[in-house]
Amino acid sequence: MAQQASTASTRMSAATWGLLSLLGLIWGGSFFFARVAVPYVPPATLVLLRVAIAAVALHIYIAGRFSIYATLRARWRSFLLLGLINNAVPHMLIFLGQTQIGAGLASILNATTPIFTVLIANRMTADEKLSPAKIAGCLIGLAGTAVLIGPRALAPFTGDSGPPLWAVVLPVLAAVSYGFAATYGKRFRGTAPPVIAAGQLTASTLLMLPVSLALDAPWQLPLPPTGAILAVLALALLSTAYGYILFFRIMAAAGATNTSLVTLLVPPSAILLGAVFLGERLTPLGMLGMALVLLGLVVLDGRLLARFPKR
Repeated sequence: MAQQASTASTRMSAATWGLLSLLGLIWGGSFFFARVAVPYVPPATLVLLRVAIAAVALHIYIAGRFSIYATLRARWRSFLLLGLINNAVPHMLIFLGQTQIGAGLASILNATTPIFTVLIANRMTADEKLSPAKIAGCLIGLAGTAVLIGPRALAPFTGDSGPPLWAVVLPVLAAVSYGFAATYGKRFRGTAPPVIAAGQLTASTLLMLPVSLALDAPWQLPLPPTGAILAVLALALLSTAYGYILFFRIMAAAGATNTSLVTLLVPPSAILLGAVFLGERLTPLGMLGMALVLLGLVVLDGRLLARFPKR
């Protein structure tokens, strides 16, 4: 069994690579769909619609299996916290940022999630300490983040026009929240992954309902155009509900390490969709920042460096 697991973690079939690429496109699409919807649906209500529709879809998919309801009753406090830091807070931050920035830039900034996960896990766990490779990957990735944020921080002095600093910082803060969620999520070992997904989405729905009602009074909002409605449905059903199902399918076939490679595929997918359908373009500095972030993720992953023989 151990040998099979090791093989699965280092080699993937062409079909699994195809599924991983599809997941990268779907999760990259979440930034695209959000950018389409957020001019017409306020961020808090958009978060609520995303998690609520996805939660209903996953409950239908699970259909009472995996002892889901007993698990939800027994661990509802844990699911509330996970839903807060893995859905409600980061989604809200990203959507607020996307009122001012494009899908591609938001996806690149949020791709720093593994970097913050490593840093947080180093402080909060005993079994995931920093290694030289992890330190190097974090420094490279943080340098890329600085390249992306730097011009906005200096804009008051340079007169540079562009999105405000807060809009660029919010997706990074979302990545920090995801990092805490990844560390906290280890407490759910032994729980069926679809139950974890449905549980946190259900919890975040309960958390976001009063926020949406208080901030947006959604019953007073005008009906969004058809394109925005379709974007909300795609965000919830495709990028969230089906994205989770696909994620767990890939993890079962290829292991967690291989599945984490999707992080490298999300920003190019979001950039491509934004460029083709929204006319977005990254600046040369933005491309440099993306390259540094992705290089940092590659160094963190470690497998590329492991191909080079040690002298």
